[in-house]
Amino acid sequence: MISLRPFLGLLLAGATALPAALPGQDPDTLRLTLNEAVERMLRASDEARIASAQVEVADAQVTSSRAAGLPQLRLTSSYVQQVENARALIVGNVFGQSFTYTSSLQLSHAFFQGGRIVGATQVAARTERAARLTRDETRVGLAVDAQRVYLGVALAGQLAGIQRRNLEIADQRLAQVEQLERSGRASRYDVLRARVERQNLEPAALQAESDRQAAELEFKRLLQIPLERPIALATVLDPAAVTPLAEAALADAAPAGVRPSVHAIELTASAREAAVKVARADVLPTITANLNVGYLALPALNGLPTRMGETSLSFCANPATATRPCQNNGWFPDRSFNIQLAWPLFDGLRAKGAIDVAQAQARVADLQVRQAREQAAIDVAQARAELVRAQATFAARAGNVREAAEAFELATMRFGRGIGTQLEVSDAQLALLIARSTEARATHDLYLAVAEYARVRARPIPLPDGSHVAVGTTR
Repeated sequence: MISLRPFLGLLLAGATALPAALPGQDPDTLRLTLNEAVERMLRASDEARIASAQVEVADAQVTSSRAAGLPQLRLTSSYVQQVENARALIVGNVFGQSFTYTSSLQLSHAFFQGGRIVGATQVAARTERAARLTRDETRVGLAVDAQRVYLGVALAGQLAGIQRRNLEIADQRLAQVEQLERSGRASRYDVLRARVERQNLEPAALQAESDRQAAELEFKRLLQIPLERPIALATVLDPAAVTPLAEAALADAAPAGVRPSVHAIELTASAREAAVKVARADVLPTITANLNVGYLALPALNGLPTRMGETSLSFCANPATATRPCQNNGWFPDRSFNIQLAWPLFDGLRAKGAIDVAQAQARVADLQVRQAREQAAIDVAQARAELVRAQATFAARAGNVREAAEAFELATMRFGRGIGTQLEVSDAQLALLIARSTEARATHDLYLAVAEYARVRARPIPLPDGSHVAVGTTR
């Protein structure tokens, strides 16, 4: 009689296999819990960095828009050397200054721009808040994606292991039937059938291993892990812990919150309305005040003046015969103040076209807000339906595992009493392994359904250890 030890060993391996590091594991292996994977995703993923960079861009736009409403102060200095002056040759030497030095401070401020400054500031501020909300929505989505890829790798590894064990069981079964044939207790047909069954299982095992590798590569890509570095998953979902999460999610009767993405679209629509004010400012006048405070030096010789300017007859070449004062080649004050009014009376309908475009964009944004709200409501309904389905499937699979385990115990008992065959034991063992794999998939689907339902309802995303990933509430 052939021993049951190989089959029992395979079953125990299938029931106790965990995605933890082995004692002989590569010391460079990166061990990650689910919480650590989520944190790494939020910190290092390209998607999270892009969302944060968009917030920085929006912040810079706010600063730029506010700058237009603040006074402008500029320092201007120049040096001019006149090589030949036509006016001095025609009119007189009084215009024949060969060297000119100027330095001035120019202060200007637009007191009225038709509401352009206020409107542009509102557009930038609302766009900046929308960017922050988009970042919050991205982070929540990444938290769910991190859990999805993490559990996907764990599930793919478990399914690949089950397929390998099924193939090993088929090898054991084939060896058993061949031995029975040699002893005259099995026919050639039985051997061929066992061999074909074994060959049919091999493609599924290869595909499962390929799926595991693909899931691991995607996991490393999203979490910015070097492809050559081995990883080990330290978190195993407990089916008993997932059920309360699902029950609590379905029992939550509070209305769904406003998702950050929906609020971001609302702010974008509000920014479009403010952009209409900016466009209308093109048909209104602009009032600007300018103050110029500076100094001018017209030295007779080339060289930077080092003193303040004065005029006196004593500075002339012949003071006794001079009829007008001369200057000492120093700096003389030069100040001016003006108020400017600019009003575009006709610009070829450019302003009208800009207003029409801004109004059309505002109407489009309002329709997009309506679409976003409708889609958010649909997402909640779909996520709840998926959660109900996943919960029902999980409950059914849990019962299937209990029945498969009972069937295996009965098959083992029958074989021990000599009233059953080893083939019955192998079949029951294979059914138990399949039941465990379907239970793992059901647990995986139920947990992700809970996370997705929390995301679309703007609720904190639950994690296996009882902690949560908060939904952003930027305003």
